[in-house]
Amino acid sequence: MKPFAVIAFVLGILVATLLIAHFGLSTVLHTLESLGWVGFAIVIGFHLVLVLMMGTAWWLLARGRPEMRWHSFIWGRVIRDGASEVLPFSQIGGFVAGARAATVSGIKGSFAAASTVVDLTMELMGQLAYTALGLGFLAWMEPSSGITGPLALGLAGMTVAAIIFLLVQARGAGLVERIGLKLAAQWLGTSLSASSAVQEDIHEIHSHRRWLAVSASLHLVCWILSGVEAWLTFHLMGIDISVTAAVVIDSLIYGIRSFAFMVPNAMGVQEAAYVLLGSLFGITPDASLALSLIRRGRDIAIGTPALLIWQFVEGGQAIKGRPERVSRADRDLTESVDRVNLL
Repeated sequence: MKPFAVIAFVLGILVATLLIAHFGLSTVLHTLESLGWVGFAIVIGFHLVLVLMMGTAWWLLARGRPEMRWHSFIWGRVIRDGASEVLPFSQIGGFVAGARAATVSGIKGSFAAASTVVDLTMELMGQLAYTALGLGFLAWMEPSSGITGPLALGLAGMTVAAIIFLLVQARGAGLVERIGLKLAAQWLGTSLSASSAVQEDIHEIHSHRRWLAVSASLHLVCWILSGVEAWLTFHLMGIDISVTAAVVIDSLIYGIRSFAFMVPNAMGVQEAAYVLLGSLFGITPDASLALSLIRRGRDIAIGTPALLIWQFVEGGQAIKGRPERVSRADRDLTESVDRVNLL
């Protein structure tokens, strides 16, 4: 656990607390109450559909491999998101945990790791397109906002970095591939990212470009539906906002979260961004803060029971004992998830 992450998280909590206190705790709570438990259940149900679609986008990378079962990738996606959002210092660990969960469900360890790296890249490509869409809508709806230019520059930089990393995966060789391995090592651990089986699987996945395109497109659809989810949440709270405005707020929120990746769970950053972006469309600060809290509550409501079930399954695997003959990639994946497991 890096000291910077701890400090950033604590400062983020302080910022979020000060924002809620400044705009009135009672007002924020009243706005939350307007959603109600039924409304909260609807939001959770809508998001579970998105998780199902995102897991399917991951599974599409395994097309042509009949042994790769759809439900294994869905479960892996649930655990990935749960570990990333519920465990405050485990954003990287969430990726490893998701791959490990898929492996326990029957997916080969090296392929689970390789497909995780590629799926994250496809999801990033979808997010960049989604953020670009939101910026376009913002420039059209609020041309004098003053934030379009800086965000566009940030988006351009991220797009260049994402394209370079995509090329590393597909064509990596020599110095470029070594750079890619260093990036992958931050996600999956040095021994796992350097596994020849993982690298071979990554290159094999990239040989099926049609499925890469389908996966990235499905991720883009999921991102757009995330904006629809934001609109639905506002609507259930009795707040009138257009779908287009909701997409702008949602797309830029996730873009800002990507910029602030060093802050665990974007704590404080997300709340401040909601207040700023919501004000552009007449959304009161208490409503913006309520939406942020609802989304964090949604992630906890979905992620906590999933992680507890996963821990139970992992415990059962440990009691039964693992097979004596396990591939190097599978062992590395197990060791990596053991290092990041915080439950």
